[in-house]
Amino acid sequence: MVRLLGILLPAALVSVAAESVQDGDRFPFELPLMLALHAHPTELLNRLAILFTDLGGVDVIAPLSALLLAYFWFRQRPLALFFAVSVGGSALLTVLLKLLFPRGRPTLWPRLVAESDASFPSGHAMYSLALVLALLLLFWRTPRFVPWRWPALVMGLAFSLVVGVSRLYLGVHYPSDVLAGWLTGLAWVLGVYLPMRPDRPRAPATDTVDSGAGGSRDLPGTAQ
Repeated sequence: MVRLLGILLPAALVSVAAESVQDGDRFPFELPLMLALHAHPTELLNRLAILFTDLGGVDVIAPLSALLLAYFWFRQRPLALFFAVSVGGSALLTVLLKLLFPRGRPTLWPRLVAESDASFPSGHAMYSLALVLALLLLFWRTPRFVPWRWPALVMGLAFSLVVGVSRLYLGVHYPSDVLAGWLTGLAWVLGVYLPMRPDRPRAPATDTVDSGAGGSRDLPGTAQ
């Protein structure tokens, strides 16, 4: 069920969006939604949109991810490996998809931020969701994190949602770009998590070794 809802279904929806982008089409809801979001711009909304788009961008996500990677590396190497592949891999996947589907940026109103690369998919949407989801998966079973699991889930998803909406408000993405970013990030992180299972309990190291027919004997240096 997780594979179906978390990986296969998002991947299928992204492929539909990618095919539409390849054909040069737009979904009917996209322009009305963008115009509605930007119908009453204010200086406060402009500042908030720029703030959240900066928080979800590579200039913030990359150094934050590097610090978290160092933390996981010294804590437990499998956690670090999963985090690197899930978050770092999502960044590489974004670059690849932008090269494969060089969709132009919207030009509905003057932009408050400069963007030069392709529009599909939204890297901000993918980065933010990949980071949030990777952290939630790593800490979900940690006993000290249990009371904070659902609040962290809500706040993390809300952060990624606001980042995505800020990209639409600023007019630098179509809604399908943002949706594809979220769905690709979801499918990628879960696709990495399921085979790796970095939070799986591991058998503790034993102080004895098998000595054949004599059963087990203590290792050198252990108490007699």
